[in-house]
Amino acid sequence: MLKSQAMKINTGKGSVSLVVLLAIWSVSAIASLPGLAISPILGDLNKVFPKVTDLEIQMLTSLPSLLIIPFVLLSGKLSEGRDKLTILIVGLSIFFLSGVACLFARSMTWLIVISCILGIGAGMVIPLSTGLVVDYFTGDYRVRQLGYSSAINNLTLVIATVVTGYLADVDWHLPFLVYTLPGISLALSFFLKGRRSDPQPEQSIQLRHKRIDRGKLAGLMLFYFFVTYAVLAVAFYASFLIDDYKIDSSFSGVLISLFFLAIMLPGLFIDRIIGLLKRNVNLVSLGLVCAGLLCVGIFRGKAMLVVGALLTGFGYGVMQPVVYDKAATIAPPRSATLALSFVMAMNYLAVMVCPFIVDLFRHLFHTHSDRFPFFFNAALVFVVALVTWRRRGNFTLGLDESYYKS
Repeated sequence: MLKSQAMKINTGKGSVSLVVLLAIWSVSAIASLPGLAISPILGDLNKVFPKVTDLEIQMLTSLPSLLIIPFVLLSGKLSEGRDKLTILIVGLSIFFLSGVACLFARSMTWLIVISCILGIGAGMVIPLSTGLVVDYFTGDYRVRQLGYSSAINNLTLVIATVVTGYLADVDWHLPFLVYTLPGISLALSFFLKGRRSDPQPEQSIQLRHKRIDRGKLAGLMLFYFFVTYAVLAVAFYASFLIDDYKIDSSFSGVLISLFFLAIMLPGLFIDRIIGLLKRNVNLVSLGLVCAGLLCVGIFRGKAMLVVGALLTGFGYGVMQPVVYDKAATIAPPRSATLALSFVMAMNYLAVMVCPFIVDLFRHLFHTHSDRFPFFFNAALVFVVALVTWRRRGNFTLGLDESYYKS
């Protein structure tokens, strides 16, 4: 893959330098940072700002996420007719400068305003974290790099979560230092300006499309929303179970970190997983997610909780880059980032609505059990897995023939 003399990386349609690849990876690394710095200080905001209201705390966490979704879509749309690198540089600049401003915020109002601006910048960058991979790579090389992109994204999330937790113990401003990481991506992005992506080879499936296949896009969006919603039970509700099981509260942080590490792992060898499982990729992955959710919901021991989190995360970690790669194949090259933006927006939509869906069905089933989200989501995943087993040749649920002809 590497050519020793000039450190060139094969893209499937040419080659790029190592610094260009590092620039692309750096954008992937920061895509999950929004909202991260807020988490470790939420419990202390009442002490920092004695007059703060619950509504203001909710606005601080929800408004930036709400703004990310439309700007993810706007960035995808703008990428069709404008230079993607200009969009990237503008987005990274807003993201970075907002992160610096957070370090100097002295009131809750300013913190909310700056966080909203940061959400706008992050929204512009997020679709390009995969869009750049699709632009520069094709075929098996694209699949492999999307796997690496997913792995880097989730590894950064785990490391940054641990670091922000320690920084929060020193000073409540310090966790916002993670929002200055886009400065590194901004510096590296200028290497991309001097190296445009090569055109797609004639046999590329992308060249068969004159516009986005809306039917397949809708299927991918729905599937990605569902699997993201399903696995969020671990991230959102594991801590409640741990309290109920009388396990040390610090273990919930360990469990969630292991969950994100498990999401990272498949990305490192996603091409081999696809080669092994072929059209059964989603079926096996859904089976792992279902088994993992049941493990967390049924067993009370630490070991089985860890097994459950790992199985759930690994299954999702296989499906994520596959969904992204499929999204790239249903659009012509100029519209690939737009297709990806619609799919990636489903991740943030699932994060926003997951608690509301769980609360709705808790009410319908007249239960307040902390295990309910795991059993309910496992049942839904089992049903989808059965449908997937019946329709393994379907583009969305399996891997149809066109997927292999990259």
